[in-house]
Amino acid sequence: MIVNSVGEFTVIVDAPGFREGREDLSVHGAGNAQVDVYLKRLAKDDAAVGVPGRAILAPKAREALDKGLQALSTNKKGEAEKQIGLAMKLAPGHPDVLYAQGVLHLKRENLAEAQSALEKATQVDPGHARAFAALGMALCNQGKYDAAIAPLEKSLQLDAVGTWETRWALAKAYYQRARYDDAVKMAQGALAGSNGKEPKIALLVAQSLTAVGQYDDAARTLREFLRDHAECKEAATAQRWLETLIVDGKVRGIKN
Repeated sequence: MIVNSVGEFTVIVDAPGFREGREDLSVHGAGNAQVDVYLKRLAKDDAAVGVPGRAILAPKAREALDKGLQALSTNKKGEAEKQIGLAMKLAPGHPDVLYAQGVLHLKRENLAEAQSALEKATQVDPGHARAFAALGMALCNQGKYDAAIAPLEKSLQLDAVGTWETRWALAKAYYQRARYDDAVKMAQGALAGSNGKEPKIALLVAQSLTAVGQYDDAARTLREFLRDHAECKEAATAQRWLETLIVDGKVRGIKN
């Protein structure tokens, strides 16, 4: 907008299908001034539904965010930082932008910063399943397993399909809090959902099965891991665990 005088202004935006948006603007000199006004969609029955729709990103912010997420998906952290930084300048309070910033911090192992950004994203949008999942992962990576369980469970409540990464993180949190039955179920779901992308989930499956006394299933899981992934660095750990089960008399060894 172009302003010709200084002072305090209120920008009002009204569009069909959206709630009226208002933002205050302080102008200290004549010239160009910019303010972001986020519009939220009306629900089909707005009088009965009290949860507002998701704020709409302006085209430039959406373009930067999409490029940043694409860069994250291909592990181009420099490009991701550039594009997400631009999106943050254009729409610093939008939950999708905060989510992207949190994931970038997570990939850079800036875990406290990731936690902060993702907590803000979930506060702004309590229905943001991916932000809850990423927040739980950030907490898990800090060893805050008690705190991680709630956002990870919330993510799967919001999106029952979820991702195998979410289930893996939740399985780890369950195991660390001695919720072994839950850990078995969640780890098995993560392993199946990963389609071989992360074979070491099998070790968590075996750990959890051992913890609930399902020794034969644990041994079978370890043997399958050793058969299919003998080249993995975790193979030595799997072999040691299997030998321990045999020595302790939990399972029988297989004769050659």
